Amino acid sequence: MTPSVGIMQGRLLPPFEGRFQAFPAAGWRDEFAKARDAGLACIEWIYERPHEAENPLGSPAGIAEIRRLADATGVAVRSICADYYMTDRLVAQNGQPVPAAVAHLEWLVRQAASLGATYLVLPFVDASSLRSDREIAAAADVLVGAATLAGQAGVELHIECDLPPRRFLALLEHIASPTVKANFDIGNSASLGWDPTEELSALADRLGSVHVKDRELHGGTVPLGSGNADFSTVFRLLRAAGFERWLILQAARAHRSGAAVDPVMLARENRAFIEQHWAAAWT
Repeated sequence: MTPSVGIMQGRLLPPFEGRFQAFPAAGWRDEFAKARDAGLACIEWIYERPHEAENPLGSPAGIAEIRRLADATGVAVRSICADYYMTDRLVAQNGQPVPAAVAHLEWLVRQAASLGATYLVLPFVDASSLRSDREIAAAADVLVGAATLAGQAGVELHIECDLPPRRFLALLEHIASPTVKANFDIGNSASLGWDPTEELSALADRLGSVHVKDRELHGGTVPLGSGNADFSTVFRLLRAAGFERWLILQAARAHRSGAAVDPVMLARENRAFIEQHWAAAWT
């Protein structure tokens, strides 16, 4: 079985404004053809505060253009990474929901539904990490409310967080909505030192999406296969859990050899890396 592989928006272009991950306001249209040339099935869209006014996801005309490009190239947009809430937090550090951000999330759910996206990834990592019990409780309350609207709109909400596996599961169980699922980031979990067997055993029934990258233990992103991620175990466990959705490349922009490589060529190699390890998990 060959997995369906997609890529995080911007990874097929030079870093926009020198940022590792960003909505590429200057060249987002070009990425559809590049993704097709790399043999990728889909692009995970980025919605963030910078260049928000230029993001086509914000208007009916822009959404129509995304759809036209997807139809023309055969490269779908099935998911949205809501990096907006990395800077405009849904929950303040004092443990209180932020009404403006919550209202924005409700709007973004409607935009996602208009696009026909399956899910939104909500990152609670780095600047938006949930650091206290009050923040965790407030996030649960926000997501319980948002889940109702999302369910009505036919859009799932996927939580990406850096909580230990059992605490992450407790948060999902507290929310208790089939609309709210877990995003599993292979590289982030490796960096945090989580045991993939423990983590995926805990989250298997609530797993919604997967980001594929590699990181060193307590370190940064590195080329696939050169960090602490145990891809063989992860893919075997994903298979055992019955995971059949697309896998989103969020890999390092660097090549394993250290040589400068065209982003499309790198994406092809990374797709082949996933396909090889996935196939091995089925033998």
